[in-house]
Amino acid sequence: MSGIAIIGGTGLTSLPGLSISGETLVSTPFGDTSAALIKGRLDNQEIMFLARHGAEHTIPPHRVNYRANIWALKEAGADYMIAVNAVGGINPSLQPGQLVIPDQIIDYTYAREMTFFDDEGSPVTHVDFTEPYCHELRNRLIDAADKNGIGLAAGGTYGATQGPRLETTAEIRRMAQDGCDIVGMTGMPEAVLARELECCYASISVIANLAAGLGEGEITMAEIEKYIAAGMGEVRSLLKTVISQI
Repeated sequence: MSGIAIIGGTGLTSLPGLSISGETLVSTPFGDTSAALIKGRLDNQEIMFLARHGAEHTIPPHRVNYRANIWALKEAGADYMIAVNAVGGINPSLQPGQLVIPDQIIDYTYAREMTFFDDEGSPVTHVDFTEPYCHELRNRLIDAADKNGIGLAAGGTYGATQGPRLETTAEIRRMAQDGCDIVGMTGMPEAVLARELECCYASISVIANLAAGLGEGEITMAEIEKYIAAGMGEVRSLLKTVISQI
């Protein structure tokens, strides 16, 4: 059976119902992972789990060692990777607490380690990134939502920003003009690194707030945490259904 990994973001530093069989802090050629790689069983299915921001959520998005995380999961046998991302909603049809399964990315990040193939002597490697998310895994997530009666957006463009600050109103206007439906800080380079290692990678994006200038008043962490909590029950339902199918 192909290995399944869950990469947890804000609001998912653990999985209820996960029976843990082992925890290992992994050192890779690219440094240490964000947190211990957890192996266990969820609803009698073997999975791996990694907290992207650390076990205590102490690593900001621009300092996550994405290369170490993806490398470690692949080395541990993960061919399927499901990422959970907290995002802001740009498209007016999207509301806080809603889930999105994005199908495209626009990358606005900078100064992040974007590839495994940049050491001296490494071959020049260009991966096809036309469709940045795995078609098979996206369809499984969308089907799981239908089976669980979860109304989600079955597509959308993820705009990946540098962080850790939130965006300005003008930046969100530009991103809307560029075609972004949601905005987050962890979508890249995670997706492309998974592609370089030939992993089937998809995202469950949870809308934690309306993006800058689209809601009333300033964006607060209390608001973000409220809507992440609201969406996590549906995230767990999707994960359980998809994991049982792979």
